[in-house]
Amino acid sequence: MTVNGRVVPLAGAVAHATALDWLRGLGLTGAKEGCAEGECGACAVLVATAGPDGTALWTPVNSCLVPVHALDGQEVVTSEGLGSPDDLHPVQQQLAAGGGSQCGYCTPGFACAMAAEFYRSDREAGPADAEHGANGFELHALSGNLCRCTGYRPIRDAAFGLGMPLPDDPLRERLSAPAPAPVATELRAADGRFIRPETLEEALRLLRDEPEALAVAGSTDWGVDVNLRGARAPLVVAIDRLPELRGIDITGDTVEIGGAVPLSEIERRVGERVPLLAQLLPQFASRLIRNRATLGGNLGTASPIGDAAPALLALGAGVVLVSADGGEREVDLADYFTGYRTSVRRRDELIRTVRIPLPTPGLTAFHKVTKRRFDDISSVAVAFALELDGGSVTRARIGLGGVAATPLRAYATEQVLEGRPWNASTVAAASMVLQREGTPLDDHRASAAYRARMLGTALPALFAASADDEEATA
Repeated sequence: MTVNGRVVPLAGAVAHATALDWLRGLGLTGAKEGCAEGECGACAVLVATAGPDGTALWTPVNSCLVPVHALDGQEVVTSEGLGSPDDLHPVQQQLAAGGGSQCGYCTPGFACAMAAEFYRSDREAGPADAEHGANGFELHALSGNLCRCTGYRPIRDAAFGLGMPLPDDPLRERLSAPAPAPVATELRAADGRFIRPETLEEALRLLRDEPEALAVAGSTDWGVDVNLRGARAPLVVAIDRLPELRGIDITGDTVEIGGAVPLSEIERRVGERVPLLAQLLPQFASRLIRNRATLGGNLGTASPIGDAAPALLALGAGVVLVSADGGEREVDLADYFTGYRTSVRRRDELIRTVRIPLPTPGLTAFHKVTKRRFDDISSVAVAFALELDGGSVTRARIGLGGVAATPLRAYATEQVLEGRPWNASTVAAASMVLQREGTPLDDHRASAAYRARMLGTALPALFAASADDEEATA
C-alpha cells in the first residue's frame, strides 16, 4: 500500500485488522477512533479511487470500518500527508485561521473530508445558499464528521473560505493519472483468512466450496460487527472491486446497478434518471458511508430497516442473483425477503445487479422518520411511486421499512389508491389503511403506536407536496 507517498508493506497485519488500527500502528495517529461504527468521521482518510476518463478522485472513507487488506495496492493519504507544521495544506490553514479546532480530536477527519471536496473537479464558484458556499463547497461533504466542542460555524466558515487548488498542488496533480487497479490478495493469519479474488468466478467458487466464507463489499455493516461485537469470519472474501459487480447500465427500459457499486457513484450517475433514488441517497447515512456502502450489501443483509429496500420496492426493482453452479436468476424484490434478516438468496449466491424498470412513475417520494435529519437509522421509512393520469391514480407502489420483520409492499393501501381520484378524500381513506400495514414493534427507536401514526401521516404529506408542485408549475 502507498501511504502519504511512501510504499508500506502490509506484512504482519492480521486478517481482520482495520485500516485505522494499522495506520495508527505506523505512528500516523491523526486519524482517531471515536465511535468505531462510521458515525463520527474522526477516522477519515483519503483513498485514490477511479474517476472519469482515466483520472482519479480523492475519496474520503471511514478507516475504522475498512479492512486494511481491502486497500492492498491502493493509495491512502492521512491528515499527516496533507501538509506539515511548516507547510500547512490550504484546508489546514483555513481551519487554523478560523478557529475550527479546539480539542482537535475530530479535526484530522474534518480536514480529510474537506480536502476531498477541495479537490472535487467539478466544484465551481457560484451563488451561496444554506448548503453551498460561494466557492462551490457542498456542506454535505462534511455530513459524516461530528464535532463535540468547536461547534460547526467556524468549520463551515473554513470550508466556505477555501479557494481552488493551485496548478502545481501535488495532490491535485496526482488526480490526472488513473487510480491503482485492484490487487489480488490472499492472506492466512491467526484470526482467519482474507482473499480478494481476481474474478467473479473465483469468488463464487470460494462461496460454494467454503461454507464459512463471508462476502464483504463496502464493509460498512461488517466493520461495525468486527469493531463492536468482536465478530470474526474464518474467511473474508472481498468482492468490492470485481468489475462484474461494478457496472451501471442504463437503457431505454431498465437501469442496472452492480451489487458492489458505491452509493456515492449511484448518486452521481443515476440520480437524474431515477428521482426516487435522488431523494433517498442523501438521507442514507453520510457521504463517508456512501463512499463505501453498496446496494448489494444493503439488500444482502436483509435488514428490516435498510433504507434502500423501501425505495426499490416502490420502484418495482428486482435483483439478479448469481452462483457458481446455478448461473443467474432474477427475483422480484417483493419476493426476496423471507424473514428477519433472511432472504431467498442462498449462501453461495451474490447479488450481481439490481434491476430497476424505466420509466419510473411520475410521482415519487421517500419519507424517512428519524431522531435527527441526517446520518441516522430510520424508525419508519416509506417510499411512494404513483402514476397519475387525468387526476386519478392509475398505479401505486408503496415500500415500507421499519414496520415489520422485513421490508414490505403496502399492498392493501395500493389497492385503495388505484383507480381513484388523487384528492384529499382518497388520501384520507388510504392513510387509514396505511397506518395498519405491517406489524410494528415497540423498541428503543420508537413505539408501535408512533410508527403506525407516522405511516398515517406519510400520504397526506405526499399529497400536500404534489399540490404545491402543481401550483408552482401552473
